[in-house]
Amino acid sequence: MKSAVYCQIGFIPDMRHCSAFLVCLAAALSSAIVISHPHTWTKLILTHQWPTTFCGVEHCHPNISYWTLHGLWPDKGNDCNSSWHFNSSQIEDLLPDMEKSWPDLLHPASCSFWKYEWHKHGTCAATADSLNSQHKYFSKALELYHKVDLNSVLRKFDITPSEKYFTFSQIEGAIENFYGVKVKIQCIPPSKNDDIQILGQIEICFDLDFTLMDCEKQFTMEASKGDWDYRVAVDKASEFSVCDHNMPVYYPPLP
Repeated sequence: MKSAVYCQIGFIPDMRHCSAFLVCLAAALSSAIVISHPHTWTKLILTHQWPTTFCGVEHCHPNISYWTLHGLWPDKGNDCNSSWHFNSSQIEDLLPDMEKSWPDLLHPASCSFWKYEWHKHGTCAATADSLNSQHKYFSKALELYHKVDLNSVLRKFDITPSEKYFTFSQIEGAIENFYGVKVKIQCIPPSKNDDIQILGQIEICFDLDFTLMDCEKQFTMEASKGDWDYRVAVDKASEFSVCDHNMPVYYPPLP
């Protein structure tokens, strides 16, 4: 009777099958590595959104005159662990700050936006020990948001919501001179027969140690598309892109 080949370390019933055993062992180890480390990321993207711009697209009424937190996004991976469900009780102490700094502009009384952010981005960020719980993920996002204090930085350089227009270099220069790194600034491109873009989103990047780092200098067409990252707005992502460096920028005040 022919000998069977078993993929178990330390048991090879017939040396003639050694090659088959090694191949099987290599496949098993490869699978284990994939399961243990399904996603690797090297950068965190702290994303801010300007509520007036967002609600100009989504027809909501934020009545918020400061940049709010949109999310903390690893540069690789989406929806990494669908079985790891969001539980607001685990971040109960953070909720007052969440409601102010990270509001759901579409549904202010709901946790659905935070749930979405956790499922899409938090479960991927959690592959790092420093972010491996819901509390660690959300508290770190809030900590970084307050640390960079984008609202104060823009005001410091007299870049405030206004009916007048700014040059892109004014906005980019103020932010990058203060932080010492390159950021990603996104706008809604002009509508037909218009030559003004609308400021909407600013991304500031961090490395694995939460130290400020450059975001990419060059963006592919795919990467340059904005991500509103809301359930009802994904079909509008193509309207949101890296700002044109040569076009005036409208930083809209509250209506």
